[in-house]
Amino acid sequence: GNTRVEEACEMYTRAANMFKIAKNWSAAGNAFCQAAKLHMQLQSKHDSATSFVDAGNAYKKADPQEAINCLNAAIDIYTDMGRFTIAAKHHITIAEIYEAELVDIEKAIAHYEQAADYYKGEESNRQCLLKVAAYAAQLEQYQKAIEIYEQVGTNTMDNPLLKYSAKEYFFKAALCHFIVDELNAKVSKLALEKYEALNAKVSKLALEKYEALNAKVSKLALEKYEALN
Repeated sequence: GNTRVEEACEMYTRAANMFKIAKNWSAAGNAFCQAAKLHMQLQSKHDSATSFVDAGNAYKKADPQEAINCLNAAIDIYTDMGRFTIAAKHHITIAEIYEAELVDIEKAIAHYEQAADYYKGEESNRQCLLKVAAYAAQLEQYQKAIEIYEQVGTNTMDNPLLKYSAKEYFFKAALCHFIVDELNAKVSKLALEKYEALNAKVSKLALEKYEALNAKVSKLALEKYEALN
């Protein structure tokens, strides 16, 4: 029963470490993953999560998507155990893989946001939020960036060690505001030009219609007058 599963667990872990030494990262990741599943069978949640993290770290060097899958499996276990700070740390690792390897900024943002949520009230929360704000601005989601910079700025004002950073965050928020205003001005200018062009078109059409009607009325009046005479 359980003894055989425990032995299989040990063998997979030993094999995984041998593969690591040989720098065969995919095989190491796969072996750690098998060990994680067996730990779960034994109800050893913590050991299972640790093996999934080991698998993720091995896969990171060979298969970024598989690394994310393993780290997500570890996150599920840690959140289930109420270990949110550890889960947050692995969300950051996933965000970094999306940044560097898979270049999917939107997914990186989502994981930084989740990490920030789990890090509420800790210094790491600020760092994650600043990452989100910087990427939001990069994706032209200026309103989101403004809200975060203002929030972080307000929170750091009361901290004697960080209050000088608050200026920088408010400056970045102001920059985003400036871009939004510029874009709005551009949109307003384009709208105004469009309205003026439409207005001119409408006026031209109205004038042409009026002139045509006028000519028709004059022609009819002339014909009527000539018939009478």
